[in-house]
Amino acid sequence: MDNQLPVDKFVDIYQKLNNSNLDLLSEIYCDDIQFTDPMHNINGIVELRKYFANLYSNVTHCQFDITDSFSVANNAFVYWSMHYVHPKLASGNTITVQGHSKLTFNGDKIIEHRDYFNVGELLYKHIPLLGRIIKLIDKRAG
Repeated sequence: MDNQLPVDKFVDIYQKLNNSNLDLLSEIYCDDIQFTDPMHNINGIVELRKYFANLYSNVTHCQFDITDSFSVANNAFVYWSMHYVHPKLASGNTITVQGHSKLTFNGDKIIEHRDYFNVGELLYKHIPLLGRIIKLIDKRAG
């Protein structure tokens, strides 16, 4: 694993990440990591571990499949599918969300991580009443 490119190490860790191995996050992130997604802005490795612990405690399954990645200078771009099961969403069926991440490296660790994904696909469309309203709006807008 020592000869891996930093983005390859990120991909390797994310594809095996779960609630019992969150210590692996320290292998890829700087202590002062800035993590941003459409719903969160997290500062520091301690807060990031709490974020993932909360994520994994609320779902019965969560898996990231990395579909593509590439690097330019100290930046990497990773395209992924997240598959998760939440007992209160989508009747407990698997929800799949496509997204991508921009990673900025400081040496061999990530100093900035920004995720891009559709929050409706992740969450809102799967909340019973709200989901019907969003689907109706999507249909009329399309």
